[in-house]
Amino acid sequence: PCFDEPAFKANFQVKINREDQHIALSNMPKISTNPLANGLFQDEFLVSLKMSTYLVAVIVGNFKCTNKKTNGILVSVYAVPQKIGQTEYALNTAVKLLEFYQNYFNITYPFNKTDLVALPDFQAAGMENWGLITFRETALLYDNNTSSAIDKKRVTAVIAHELAHQWFGNLVTMKWWNDLWLNEGFATFMENLAMKIIFPDLYTDDIFLNLQFKTMEKDSMNSSHPVTLPVSSSAEIEQMFDIVSYIKGSSLLFMLKNYLKKDVFQTGIQIYLHDYSYNSTCNDNLWDSMNKVTHGTPDVKTIMNTWTIQKGFPLVTVKREGKKILLKQERFVHNTELGDQILSSSYLWQIPLSYITNNDNSSLPLQTYLLDKKTGVIEYPHEIEWVKFNVNGNGYYIVHYDDNDWNALIKLLKTNPSIFDPKDRANLIHNIFILAGIGKVSLTLAFNLTDYIVKESSTAPIMQALYQTSRIFNLVEKRGMLDLSARVLYRIEKLFGEKIDQITWNNNKTLSELELQSSLLNFACYYDLKNCSSTASDLFKTWKDSNGTASLPTNVMKIIFTAGAKTESGWQFLLKMYSFVDSEPEKLKILESLASTSDVKKLIWLMQTSLQGVVIRSQDLPTVIKSISQNLPGHLLAWDFVKENWNQLVKKFHSGSYTIQSMVTSTTYQFSTLEHLLEVKSFFESKSEETAQLRYVREAIETIQLNIQWMEKNLALLEKSL
Repeated sequence: PCFDEPAFKANFQVKINREDQHIALSNMPKISTNPLANGLFQDEFLVSLKMSTYLVAVIVGNFKCTNKKTNGILVSVYAVPQKIGQTEYALNTAVKLLEFYQNYFNITYPFNKTDLVALPDFQAAGMENWGLITFRETALLYDNNTSSAIDKKRVTAVIAHELAHQWFGNLVTMKWWNDLWLNEGFATFMENLAMKIIFPDLYTDDIFLNLQFKTMEKDSMNSSHPVTLPVSSSAEIEQMFDIVSYIKGSSLLFMLKNYLKKDVFQTGIQIYLHDYSYNSTCNDNLWDSMNKVTHGTPDVKTIMNTWTIQKGFPLVTVKREGKKILLKQERFVHNTELGDQILSSSYLWQIPLSYITNNDNSSLPLQTYLLDKKTGVIEYPHEIEWVKFNVNGNGYYIVHYDDNDWNALIKLLKTNPSIFDPKDRANLIHNIFILAGIGKVSLTLAFNLTDYIVKESSTAPIMQALYQTSRIFNLVEKRGMLDLSARVLYRIEKLFGEKIDQITWNNNKTLSELELQSSLLNFACYYDLKNCSSTASDLFKTWKDSNGTASLPTNVMKIIFTAGAKTESGWQFLLKMYSFVDSEPEKLKILESLASTSDVKKLIWLMQTSLQGVVIRSQDLPTVIKSISQNLPGHLLAWDFVKENWNQLVKKFHSGSYTIQSMVTSTTYQFSTLEHLLEVKSFFESKSEETAQLRYVREAIETIQLNIQWMEKNLALLEKSL
């Protein structure tokens, strides 16, 4: 017997009885197999190393494997027999990552084997059981014919994340779930770092940057939480598995790494892992390890405690006055009511600011300044013409400039955009739209900044501009304001039309170009811009006429399927192919396309069938609901489905689970009327007080309130500026 808590580590002895046609796997290597009565066999495994209970795993089933040795470690990838041909990429990737992590951490992987298993039915993307890692099939299997470069990136990222856990989380574990971010934030950080170094052709900053921006939207709400938070119930623990723990946690580590410089940071990690191997830790242990390297200058613990025990993030206001740059920090909040302002005034961060000016030489080290008080001053020997803070978007904060400085930056973007890194340009677009949302700058100024996009060629800023402008369009469209939404769409088409014209439908592109291709064509086809739909429909017809055997460009496959799903015969053919194909990436693209139809009966059938879990697995219900919610005919339908099936949903997935969180979020985030606010509030209040207090419920309600607030502040301005 053992306490099922992460701090209580133990050694486990595992014996499994199984039938002859199955194999058995556990964390440790198998040492013997003995026949039993009734045709059963007993497999016995080596006694495990000291580990937490949540990492113990056993698997019994009909699986085949491919394997390879690296530095004495046998790496095996398991899948059901008919999909074993899709395991080669994962095997080679896992070997490279294991070698990288052992070198980076300077600690040998402690087992002589690691198994990666693709499970046909699995709710999460991956689970890091020590030596026996489990994956959803779409997160481990790669099909050369139907998987896109973006699918390959996803597989690589999940493997990198779960293998990083073998050190962060497994070898060294958080003492209690309040410090979950030590596991998940670090694994997300290492996943991105490893991909950037080992798989540069598969890594782009664009995706992580967009995730960080979305995390900041959530983290600016009153319903957010610090990355370190006391938790006591299972529902509270489940809710910690969110983007604040994963993405904010990793963003803080990237910010610290850039401030300390890479060698200092890496040495601190090595000390931490070495000193606490097979033990459990808290926040302070990590910062103490870093301080052993910095010798307290800077004091990492003092700096980072301001980021981990406070929720939210700072808004840094910048003003140029001759040779001086005046700085002020406050908590960034969307809801600017008086009570919130008083509450936010007590927040103070130690912010590692980075900045560039017109006087800085790019060959010199980056300028930094630690803003550890409410205000600060940077003095220059001579007057400066412009300044840009948060270089490359490496810091977890938003910057607000006065109108003169915003106009100076906008002028630079329009005349010489390459003076800034693409991440800086994306960062400026994100910041100005977020600030416009709370009335700090005018929406006209934000649209004025995006006008430079016609000169832009990099993915990150184009995708951010498309996201921000589309978001406004979606809010207006879902309100049923057809005339205004048509004007917003016209403005968006004017911005991106030339870029859509230039996009080709083939796969001969870098990953960053493929991400851009996917975003622009998806938008263009959905709104039938630039003949996109007819091109996609022609490609679908060729594929359908070949009975699904014709080769399609994998990166735009979903866009082609979505065009096909608009007709009755196309939708029915896709449904037939969904049951027929073995490739999980292709199945997922088909499923999302089926959910894009405007046929209400089909949408209801898809949701009901996914909940039943026979034709469509229940693990894919969140995908179905999210896809339906994004479309005009489906967004109210999806919310009605969640309401009507609530009891069955929470029985199947648990009320605090990420699955339920994502379904509530995806079905309510576009509501912007008082009627919908009252409806959502009263629904959750009718369930139980505990349900109404769940964080994601409070977040959903606050999101609707903020949408209403955005409309009240910006609707008249929007009508005037278009």
